[in-house]
Formats: sequence, structure tokens, C-alpha cells
Amino acid sequence: MKFGLDRFIEDSNLRRPLKGKRVALLAHPASVTETLTHALDALAALPDMKLTAAFGPQHGLRGDKQDNMMESSDYYDPYHHLPVFSLYGEVRRPSDEMMDHFDVLLVDLQDLGCRIYTFITTLRYVLEAAAAKGKAVWILERPNPVGRPIEGLTLQAGWESFVGAGAIPMRHGLTLGELAHWFIATLTLDVECQVIKLQGWQPQAALGYGWPLGERTWVNPSPNAPNLWMARSYAGTVMLEGTTLSEGRGTTRPLELFGAPDIEARALIKTMKQLAPQWLQGCQLGEIWFEPTFHKHQGTLCSGVQIYVEASVYQHHHFKPWRLQALAFKALRVLYPDYPLWRDFPYEYALGKLPIDVINGSPLLREWVDDAEATVDDLEVLAQRDEAAWQDEIEPFLLY
Repeated sequence: MKFGLDRFIEDSNLRRPLKGKRVALLAHPASVTETLTHALDALAALPDMKLTAAFGPQHGLRGDKQDNMMESSDYYDPYHHLPVFSLYGEVRRPSDEMMDHFDVLLVDLQDLGCRIYTFITTLRYVLEAAAAKGKAVWILERPNPVGRPIEGLTLQAGWESFVGAGAIPMRHGLTLGELAHWFIATLTLDVECQVIKLQGWQPQAALGYGWPLGERTWVNPSPNAPNLWMARSYAGTVMLEGTTLSEGRGTTRPLELFGAPDIEARALIKTMKQLAPQWLQGCQLGEIWFEPTFHKHQGTLCSGVQIYVEASVYQHHHFKPWRLQALAFKALRVLYPDYPLWRDFPYEYALGKLPIDVINGSPLLREWVDDAEATVDDLEVLAQRDEAAWQDEIEPFLLY
């Protein structure tokens, strides 16, 4: 299997249209070749490339920031002698001055297949800026590591944010190149966009089901995305960022587990199985204890649940991480009706809205959890409606 970056480097014919043009790169730590050379270094070594600038998304071009909402600064790259602009610092959208540094922007970002992962919002912003300034955008394609499954409620109008780039469900099932074409169509952008496609991607094939497991080394696209198992769980566990429960930041398995000092994980798992065993297929839940070294409940022993999606336990077409995590919240409400579950702070700078609503793109999930009369079937009907509509909508944009 070949990623877009490797094909672009190996085949000079793919680069020929860029001859004489000023080229910039938008990349992050996972933007590496098959031999783990960073995209910036690999492209700078090409004799026919004229690199004039680079851009870093959230967490930085080389991965300089650990936590969420930690901004990066612009700087000058000492090796390649070009400016590196932050798109998660003073600005989220590239300024006119930044855009003046290039003719073509190469985008090489590893996504996790989840709407809330901010790299797809950055993709939208650079496409809009390129359309406004008459620049071209080329996507160096990478696989969606969790494959084609679609899951979750669609973001509703008025709930757009930096973690909600558009009317997309939580698990979108697309590659970045496919998303780029969807953005261009839905936003009616007039922009040149080329996709250097994947070669040999088989998103329905075991063992990886989207990620070439055993062929490619996993490199963290963000600091708390350490492995494929996290990526598989992320569309559910990311919702924990809007709660008082720990999502495992400050442990060695972030976003694969959740818990708190004042809950009983064993009772929580039992209640989840009683409420909706059909939402727990394709994985295994285990009771654990953990003590975060930073972030929520730092230095405090937590009773928790770990989601296992490895080996024969994992059943790709049955695993529903968004439903699983929603079920955990519902079970918590059954066990502890007055539990202070929802955090209240300006999550990703969305003022005046609860983080859990920003994450889900509407208040529907939270309202379902808090409504003692709402059933599992009520949420299932809403989710299935949105998932089926998205499946139909994206059909024209599928490249593989």
C-alpha cells in the first residue's frame, strides 16, 4: 500500500505540474514517509521542489503542544530556512500575508475519521482561503484509519465550531481527499484541488480495516493518539472531554478508557449491559484502576472502564464507539441521577455553550442522557436517520 506522500515523492510525473511554482506544506508529526522521514524534510530534498513556507495545525508542525487549547507560535525553520505558520495560534484561518507565500499548498494530515478531530476544520479553512486568493490545494492522501463506518448525530445548523466543520456525523467514513471534495461542493468553492490518491487501500479488509496494520508504523498525529486502538474508540471517548470523567489523559492509554474517583466501574458496566447489550458488540469492556499524572483527577485513584478493540475481540462492523460512550453516560445517570457530569467552560473557544453540546454539534445527546424517560430506542432512531442520510450524501465523493 502506498500513501499519497510516498507516491508524490517517488513519481516525478505527479510533481511535474508544480514546476516553477512556490509550494507550501501543511503537515504535523504523522506526516512521514514509509521510512519515517518527515514530509517537510522529504519534500525539501527534492531537486524539483520550491518550498517557500510550511503550516502547522493544532499541536504544531512537529508536535510541540501536548494538550488541547495550547496554542503554537509562528517560527522560522532553521534547517530549511522558511517560515512556519501556526494555524492554531493567533489565527485559525490563514491570513492574506500567509497565503502570499505560495502558489500551491500540499496538505499531508493524518485524520482519525472523526468530525471533532480539528484537522478537518483546518482543511476547510485552507480550502476557503485558497478559493478567495486563487491558490491551489493538493491533498497527499492518507487512509482513514478506522475505515468506512458511519456513526452518530449530524451537526446541526448554528453549531459549527473548530470541532465542527460542517453538517457531518461523528464518524464520517471518509478520507481527507474525499472530505475536501465534499467541502468544495457543499460550500460551492471555486478552487483547484488535486488528490494524490492512495494505492491499494482496502478499508474493509482485516486486520486493519482502514489502517495497513503490520505494513506501516503508527506515528501519533496528535499527542494523545498513540495507537490504532485509540483511533477506533475516539469517536466515542472524545465526548468525555465535555464531562467531568477522565478520558485517560495523564495515563498511557488516553481516550481508550474513562473513569472517576467517585464512581463504581463494575456497577457501571453491569448497568450498560442491562440497558443496551446491542451497543456493546465488537469490543470488550474491562474494569480498571488508574491515577492520571496530569489533567482531570490528577494524582487521584480512579475507578474506570477500558475499551478493548484488539485481536479477535474486535469486530469491525459491529463496534459502535459513539453509542457505547453515550450508553456509559446513560448508565451513569441511572446509577447516580445527580452526578455532576457535564463540564462548563469555553471548549475550543465556543462561548456560551456546554462543551458536550459543542462536541456533538447539538444538545440532542445531552438531553437524551438527562431525560430519565428517554430510551435507547429514542437515540437509535435519531442516529440511524442521520447515518443513512450521510451515507447517501457522500456517495458521489468516494474515491475508493
